[in-house]
Amino acid sequence: MGGRTSCSLRVAWDDGLTAYDFGPQHPLAPIRVELTMALSRELGILDGPGVDLLDVEPASDELLSMVHSRTYIEAVKQAGRTLEPNETHMLGTSDNPVFKDMHEASALIAGASITAAEAVWTGRSAHAANIAGGLHHAMRGNAWGFCVYNDPALAIAWLLEQGAKRIAYVDVDVHHGDGVQNAFYDDPRVLTISLHESPATLFPGTGHASEIGGPNAEGYAVNVALPAGTGDSGWHRAFDAVVPPLLHEFQPEILVTQQGCDTHALDPLANLTLSVDGQRRAYQELHTLAQKTAGGRWLLFGGGGYGLVHVVPRAWSHLLGEAAGTPIDPEIETPQGWRALVRERTGELAPLYMTDGREVFFAPFEQGYDPGNSVDRAIQATRTAVFPSQGIDPTL
Repeated sequence: MGGRTSCSLRVAWDDGLTAYDFGPQHPLAPIRVELTMALSRELGILDGPGVDLLDVEPASDELLSMVHSRTYIEAVKQAGRTLEPNETHMLGTSDNPVFKDMHEASALIAGASITAAEAVWTGRSAHAANIAGGLHHAMRGNAWGFCVYNDPALAIAWLLEQGAKRIAYVDVDVHHGDGVQNAFYDDPRVLTISLHESPATLFPGTGHASEIGGPNAEGYAVNVALPAGTGDSGWHRAFDAVVPPLLHEFQPEILVTQQGCDTHALDPLANLTLSVDGQRRAYQELHTLAQKTAGGRWLLFGGGGYGLVHVVPRAWSHLLGEAAGTPIDPEIETPQGWRALVRERTGELAPLYMTDGREVFFAPFEQGYDPGNSVDRAIQATRTAVFPSQGIDPTL
């Protein structure tokens, strides 16, 4: 596994990143990011060797316009000033309520992700993270799925502007990474891979295996649509059958990943059943793939996750520990100081351990395809759709 040697990690951070706040009744609550950073600090991750915090600034209109239309950017600014909805740009919906200074808060998250991208591109750090980022649904001209500006797409667009020729984006959020896929659907410089719950049962209703890229980039959009109820073993069987072969073939200059942790069994908005332990193993696998296929260059973002206390802080602290080269022992107890903070800020009792107590095992897909298994059918559909375009044999 990766992450067993010291790695350099830059974490883009500013307390202002928690100003991205749709209100007290909205599931995307900024407390999840606050508690993640607090837990990571208490565990010593942010003070570890080779780990530094990066100052961040809001992305300029010019940077935002690499992905978003100028008309939309102006609409976001206007909505944040007047607090009036804008139906044309999907601002003021139940998913994307208008809030004061919406543009400034959203541009700061985008700026943090571009700052992290710069740290990796310039060689200041092998790895860089924006835990508050990963807002992968936002489209060119409208908000979508809790996302105002699409910071992963902006980071990738910035890297392309600097001269990057091959960027791989792997999205393990429970929801399809539709905004990032759309931004680069006809661009063979960007390989987008999304593992998500089937669009038959979950927002945004896209991400079928048949979505493989535009005429100039067939095979460069990859979608693994997993059936509701898929747990650790099925999820990792699918990941192992699709992601490593494609990344080894593509050989990206940088691996960009979105680590939404709403795949967890306790997540209130979705229907996969992973554990924190299964998610932790995914971070190890992605770290290893960055080392083996992208020269160690790894740019990582947060994303969805609505188990605000019991899931997100533990999952993403494991992620930062892995990226820092100092993985957290899952058997350790959560720090007393952090538990007290959780009680003070949320009134809830914090989880006692950094594990859900699961051992993660899976049988590799290459050992045999079971057409009666819905996970295997999803895997086979994806491999059949895209592997030939990448010069890979989709058969066992």
